[in-house]
Amino acid sequence: MAVNKTLTMIKPDAVRDGHIGGILNQITDAGFRISAMKLTQLSLADAKAFYAVHEERPFFGELVEFMTSGPIVAAILEKENAVDDFRTLIGSTNPAEAAPGTIRARFAKSIGENAVHGSDSDENAQIEGDFHFAGREQF
Repeated sequence: MAVNKTLTMIKPDAVRDGHIGGILNQITDAGFRISAMKLTQLSLADAKAFYAVHEERPFFGELVEFMTSGPIVAAILEKENAVDDFRTLIGSTNPAEAAPGTIRARFAKSIGENAVHGSDSDENAQIEGDFHFAGREQF
């Protein structure tokens, strides 16, 4: 298999609770290479654009409010089968249903405050990576 990419965001809850290091350690221990990373804060316009696919859903407003509530860590990760492997590593959106040892089982508080984002497809990983990082920021 070829090496491919996925995007993660360590969300405001996990940043606020001091879990950046623990989450990054778990990611690199699972064999992912970080090819771009930054601490940033989404503007209201950025959050609405990033989550536009959910605009018609009832949780959209809460999601945008949450994602703009504090800084995030955005990172592009590389590994064979990156998208699927990362989604397995992060676990279920609901931390109560996440497999033991997954990032969300360890660090998430609730369905809404679920610690991390992970791309859901190779196509979206490219779109999301380009949303957060200029070409000169990706290594």
